Amino acid sequence: MIDMFTTWAISSSGLTAQRVRMNAISANLANVHTTRTATGGPYRRLDVVFAAVPVAADARGIFRRSFDDFLRAVQVLRVVEDSREPRQVFDPDHPDADAQGYVLLPNINLMEEMVNLLSANRAYEANVAAINAAKSMARKALEIGQV
Repeated sequence: MIDMFTTWAISSSGLTAQRVRMNAISANLANVHTTRTATGGPYRRLDVVFAAVPVAADARGIFRRSFDDFLRAVQVLRVVEDSREPRQVFDPDHPDADAQGYVLLPNINLMEEMVNLLSANRAYEANVAAINAAKSMARKALEIGQV
């Protein structure tokens, strides 16, 4: 049987993961035209890698084998830079243009980033809904106990 705290732990891990993903997407959108970075060259698009991890067992769960053994939370493994090559754009008037007039720009597709942002937002909202549903169930259980 799944308790409310396990439900909240799973959903809160999803909230945290999607927040990290939204931050990475926001950085990508903000730097779509950044041609210089501290490491040199144009900005590199960021992507977040997730992993399914077992939910931390509580004291009761150590001695019990049940459905809980299959429950997984989400964890951010790492944030990686995209390995795609930067785009070369002909703009001889740009301060970072090379001798041939080409500028290296980040390989960021605005449509792709917006779709990723909408997806992260929907996943975040789904986890909030799950937390609210669990909270409502806990409240109803307490009301039943008062009768």
